[in-house]
Amino acid sequence: MTWLVYLSGEIHSDWREQIIAGSNSLGLPVNFVSPVTDHAASDAAGDVLGGEEKSFWRDHKSSKVNAIRTKTLIEKSDLAVIRFGDKYKQWNAAFDAGYCAALGKPYITLHDESIIHPLKEVDAAAMAWAEEPAQVVEILQYVVSSGGSDR
Repeated sequence: MTWLVYLSGEIHSDWREQIIAGSNSLGLPVNFVSPVTDHAASDAAGDVLGGEEKSFWRDHKSSKVNAIRTKTLIEKSDLAVIRFGDKYKQWNAAFDAGYCAALGKPYITLHDESIIHPLKEVDAAAMAWAEEPAQVVEILQYVVSSGGSDR
């Protein structure tokens, strides 16, 4: 079986690349998908539908266009990794975690110890909390390895 892992969350560091490289180096049967990580492109996703005078409506249209990808990929994934950075508030990542929880989709949170308190509810629904991308790779290795039957 090849696992599909959705990588959600902050876009200002190379955590995705670290997880992908670590998993590839171990030959794990995992494919990775993500939301659009180009901030400007994500903000402009709804512009094709016409200009808006108020930024609220531009953001509204773009968030709906982006949600087509997000919802589809989360629903198709086997599990998600949700990264919270300390530099910006990632409301979208919190929403993705909530969506995973509502679907019964397992997810791993990835964040520094300094933000445990604000993420207590998000972490409570997670299957694991990791502080480093390498820990996520170790979890993936355990989960996808054939220590048992892979039916």
